[in-house]
Amino acid sequence: MIKVLVVDDTPSQVELISTYLKDSGYRVIKARNAREALRKTVEQKPDVIVTDVVMSGMNGFQLCRSLKKNPATCKLPVVLCTGRNQKLDRIWGIRQGADMYVTKPFTKEEIVKAIRSVVS
Repeated sequence: MIKVLVVDDTPSQVELISTYLKDSGYRVIKARNAREALRKTVEQKPDVIVTDVVMSGMNGFQLCRSLKKNPATCKLPVVLCTGRNQKLDRIWGIRQGADMYVTKPFTKEEIVKAIRSVVS
């Protein structure tokens, strides 16, 4: 079973994404912020990470950069899931190493399709 780490500092977003993923057959790990996500990535070895961009402390762009610079996690797919939907935000996210960029509001189908596209 594919393990997905969902990272967002808004509990309702974590629950929404988690429900969509569980209903689609994924195992979900939750993190409230980027630092917790880094720790859980090492401990639980997810197959893919879905993260918000706008979070206090370390943001999603910084999390993505940190994961991609670490040899142990550099190949781990990252899906940015954010309300920041400007073309420049999308370009910046991909430059930070994101494998996919999904904008809020999103459907269950959009988030599942994004994960399927990066985990094969």
